[in-house]
Amino acid sequence: MWGGRFAGGPAAVMREINASISVDKRLWRQDIAASRAHAAMLADRGILSDADAKAIDAGLAEVGLEIERGELVEDPALEDIHMHVEHRLSQKIGDAAGRLHTARSRNDQVATDFKLFVRQCIDDSIAGLDALETALIGRAEQHAADVMPGFTHLQSGQPVTLGHHLMAYREMVVRDRSRFADARRRMNESPLGSAALAGTGFDLDRDATASALGFDRPTANSLDGVSDRDFVVDYLHAAALTSVHLSRLAEEIILWASQPFGFVKLPDAWSTGSSIMPNKRNPDAAELVRGHSGRIIGDLVAMLVILKGLPLAYAKDLQDDKPPLFDAHDLLGLSLAAMAGMIADLEFVPEKMRAVAAAGHATATDLADWLVRDAGVPFREAHHISGRAVAAAEAAGKALDDLTLDELRAIDPRIDERVLPRLSVEASVASRRSYGGTSPDRVREAIRTAREGR
Repeated sequence: MWGGRFAGGPAAVMREINASISVDKRLWRQDIAASRAHAAMLADRGILSDADAKAIDAGLAEVGLEIERGELVEDPALEDIHMHVEHRLSQKIGDAAGRLHTARSRNDQVATDFKLFVRQCIDDSIAGLDALETALIGRAEQHAADVMPGFTHLQSGQPVTLGHHLMAYREMVVRDRSRFADARRRMNESPLGSAALAGTGFDLDRDATASALGFDRPTANSLDGVSDRDFVVDYLHAAALTSVHLSRLAEEIILWASQPFGFVKLPDAWSTGSSIMPNKRNPDAAELVRGHSGRIIGDLVAMLVILKGLPLAYAKDLQDDKPPLFDAHDLLGLSLAAMAGMIADLEFVPEKMRAVAAAGHATATDLADWLVRDAGVPFREAHHISGRAVAAAEAAGKALDDLTLDELRAIDPRIDERVLPRLSVEASVASRRSYGGTSPDRVREAIRTAREGR
């Protein structure tokens, strides 16, 4: 490709470091699609003859079929997938293949192909989030009224419902999906026609190629068009934050599956055994999801560092933009699929969850709230009274709702029999009816809203 400018060939190490075919061959579908759109536009503008355009289009279709059959022969001398496609096209149709690159640079070619690929990555991730959301909503509906401990600082705070807990992760999924959707809208401009960096003197129809490739419009600045990789960062940021949310959920599954918790039983499909301890059932799938988040976050950091020192316009550093994207996309796809499968298949143990919720005096706030609402006690005073009730229950080895009325009145005479039905964990969650609260009615309402909004 460089024969006109260079008298000698590249050094062996230069050839190796310069070649990217082993990585960017994944872009072959996008490269062929963009090339076909470019050739059609050139013919429409009279820049390319109809005969050459037809030969190029048919030849590109044949090359695509060959690659799909696994017949791509990688040659480091051809550097990347773009030259591999063009070279194979020239073998098929001869000189007409050399006209395909008219009014186009590898810079805008690469940027266009990569945008098309990232757009598909976004669509893949949104589909994975949809599947996870479906699993979360389904299980939340099954367990809308099942009581579990709600933690702060990993200490039992107040009882909540399992449905409410699962729907909290659904809210994260909604935000994750919105970030991917925002990224898709923002990046959906076509760089094709920007050429190397300055545009071209040929009379192109950039709107036509943008439309043919599903873009909303062409990019407005050729310098930015070839050098922009914000769309990669946007994807990686959304992927990194999604992976953090998945890691949090994975951590809870890991904790819940441990013997001290016992909140869930892991199905065979999502666990492994031990090579030495036959009693073990390890939450490996959840642990791998948790681990993948570290790599995805690293991919985001790697891309930001690649970009931070680049002047306009294109620089070869950008050849390294694809490994982080490919890695994050693949890992996120696996993580989303694994988490959706685990949530759908987990066997929850509601009786264990309820027992733990009831064991931590988790209705102490309900006692304080009752004193405020029904006895007219200022909240700070009510808080102290409730704290003394917890201390009395602990001293007696009882749950808070097992204290007798006489024991409670000994703490404060303003307490009367009306408080007794309020101190069970079921009564506590039922009372949390504020919008977004944990009461079963509110959880079912949130589930209905979620299904209607999809």
